[in-house]
Amino acid sequence: MSNRTYYESLKWASSFVQSKHLDESAATYLLQELSHLDQTHLLLKYRQPIPADLDKRYVSAIEQYAAGVPPQYIVGTAPFYGERFVVNENVLIPRQETEELVEWVLSANPQPDLSVLDVGTGSGAIGLTLKKQRPDWQVTLSDLSADALGVARENAARLKAAVTVVQGDLLTPVAGAEFDLIVSNPPYISHAEEGEMDPDVLVSEPAMALFADHQGLAIYERLADQLKQRKVITKQVFLEIGFHQGQAVRQIFEERFPSAMITVRQDMAGHDRMVQIRFK
Repeated sequence: MSNRTYYESLKWASSFVQSKHLDESAATYLLQELSHLDQTHLLLKYRQPIPADLDKRYVSAIEQYAAGVPPQYIVGTAPFYGERFVVNENVLIPRQETEELVEWVLSANPQPDLSVLDVGTGSGAIGLTLKKQRPDWQVTLSDLSADALGVARENAARLKAAVTVVQGDLLTPVAGAEFDLIVSNPPYISHAEEGEMDPDVLVSEPAMALFADHQGLAIYERLADQLKQRKVITKQVFLEIGFHQGQAVRQIFEERFPSAMITVRQDMAGHDRMVQIRFK
């Protein structure tokens, strides 16, 4: 294998991945990530011998991908909003749709100094990105999973982002506090939808970060109830939702907060994806 060129290694990997009926683009992605080469510089090296150690790691990565491990877990990082976040089996891989939620929070809140709570932070992608974009914001990250918070702390250190990290269920670890805004990308997939999901996601990504009871609405209901009980005081809440949950989540908050201003926003694909609740 050490005598192969970059092109020959990529050609083998693409063919192998294709034979497994998987996404062929993953072969290029993994080679770029492992070699630290962008597309242009990889093309320039196509006819050059690939270092034996790199080729060995590349073959291993392709075999892991064929076995169902997401490419981001294989390389250990995932891009999000211009930064790179450590990810592993304890956290979800950040999605592009969530970048749109971050952008909405930022555009709706130009103030230089706000207090923010990121509920169910996982890798910290949302809260840490907000902190990087608004350095004077006071950001708190919370999650039920101690393992997930370990990843969030690692990302905070890598990004040199000074945030507060607390462990607990929803608003419980910050009970009695006040925040200018709360943001969350909670578990929202119904267990009934498991059969429609990518098997690799089901095997690799943490179920507690994916699924919720009551048609995927349970966390929204519990969060709304805790806010109704004034466990935490806030002026506004931003939530990511499933593409078919816009009306249901609106109803959950309208029932508990009849005077609140509720906006459902679509993602770039035209699906309901985000909700903002502003309290009067």
